[in-house]
Amino acid sequence: MAKQLELYYYPECPYCQRVLRAIASNGYEGIVLKNIHADAEADATLVRVGGKHQVPCLFIDGVPMYESLDIIDWLAREFA
Repeated sequence: MAKQLELYYYPECPYCQRVLRAIASNGYEGIVLKNIHADAEADATLVRVGGKHQVPCLFIDGVPMYESLDIIDWLAREFA
């Protein structure tokens, strides 16, 4: 069963860019991108569900994962 994946980010964040480059270069599909600067609801959800205003944040079936390198490592294992 596929996991629900949502990446909360904003374009100016270098750590978010690191994760976005990894997603693009590895062809990871099925990840919903949520730009918190362009989507007020996504920004509110990030804080309400994740508990803090930190990006990048990958929600995996509703559970937040922070830190760009941790996210990239998890994606590499999940999509291997």
